[in-house]
Amino acid sequence: MTIHKEGRTLLFVLLLVFVGIIWVSDYYFSDVVRNIIIGVSAIFYLIVLQFFRNPVFTVSKNAKHVIAPADGKVVVIEEAEEPEYFKGKRKQISIFMSPFNVHVNRMPVEGSISYYKYHPGKYLVAWHPKSSTENERTTVVAKMNNGTEVLFRQIAGALARRIKCYVQQGQKLEQGQEFGFIKFGSRVDIFLPLDATVKVNIDDVTKGGKTVIAELS
Repeated sequence: MTIHKEGRTLLFVLLLVFVGIIWVSDYYFSDVVRNIIIGVSAIFYLIVLQFFRNPVFTVSKNAKHVIAPADGKVVVIEEAEEPEYFKGKRKQISIFMSPFNVHVNRMPVEGSISYYKYHPGKYLVAWHPKSSTENERTTVVAKMNNGTEVLFRQIAGALARRIKCYVQQGQKLEQGQEFGFIKFGSRVDIFLPLDATVKVNIDDVTKGGKTVIAELS
């Protein structure tokens, strides 16, 4: 387990702030109030710290498997229109990430990036039906070695107001490799070919880089 690079500066600044607050409390508050301040500061710091945790593990790669791009809960499984890139029907699987999930985003398949676009937008709650088309988001398409393309979309939520996506068009990435990070609660949509076999159910808990969410023909 490591601390993700997106959180290191924030965690250092927070640590300095909390040390300063505790130091000031020594002079201006009673021991009881000071202990409460220390307790609240420690709890808040641990909450932020766990958000930026970055598990280290070996990915079991399989060209036919689509693995979860994020930790979270499956909230959508349906055939849906994908108007931005495919402009047609695809199988959609959506994973909601709470503030307590690991927020590293990982490649669901191996492939080269055939499309990437960032969209500014609103900050509706991530489970809102219109969040996929109206919220701040990035759209990434990976083209596999057999020509199959898989689209995945990072979507900001009411709390997640900073999406980080590290890919570039033409870049080749391995299955399970980190491609992005979303801060403080969000959602990831995956659009698959219609003949893909879905391996998860609504409300299933997923682990990014580990859970097989679908199998490709």
